[in-house]
Amino acid sequence: MNKLPLFVIGVLCTFAFSWLGLVVYPFVKLGHLEPVPDEETGGYFPPTLSGAAVAGQQVYAANGCIYCHSQQVRPASLSTDIAKEVGPRRTVARDYLRERTVFLGTMRTGPDLANVGLRKTDPNWLHRHLYEPRSVTPWSIMPSYRYLYKMQKIQGQPSANALRELSGRHAPEPGYEVVPTDDANALVAYLLSLKRNYPLPEAPLPAAK
Repeated sequence: MNKLPLFVIGVLCTFAFSWLGLVVYPFVKLGHLEPVPDEETGGYFPPTLSGAAVAGQQVYAANGCIYCHSQQVRPASLSTDIAKEVGPRRTVARDYLRERTVFLGTMRTGPDLANVGLRKTDPNWLHRHLYEPRSVTPWSIMPSYRYLYKMQKIQGQPSANALRELSGRHAPEPGYEVVPTDDANALVAYLLSLKRNYPLPEAPLPAAK
């Protein structure tokens, strides 16, 4: 008995069901999503990223940050993310409407960054952490991104954007300073923009205690 037609039909059905499940169903469920108007400010949620933050997304991708950091707060029914204050609410598909590349991530070698802009509001802290992670978090295993910064001799007054409170063996010697490159500034702008503290219809903020 020739089983080739049956085999071909099976292969076609497998691809058809995969296409329906991975392409058609998500499009039907999520393809209609739009930003939600913010009645108080006249803006929209999720908010539009600044030009610097958009540039920072590219730096984030180029430096492989996604390999060690996720950007998704899981629901309370599946994890302790909200209890651990990774974010005020779970993240949902609508949160990523403004992003061309979605950095969901698959590992948490480092902390989740979906709301890092709520936890860390000082740009200097973020710059110090990128320049010398263990100078601010002694147990960190994150590699240094010193190549995003320049060591230079101070000419007259220190630069307004020079990193402050640097310590460790890579701290500048007297008369020298460390200043961020454009890529470092863009990356920090992107990290500061990561804050999902706005309500969405499918993910409201918890009631204030």
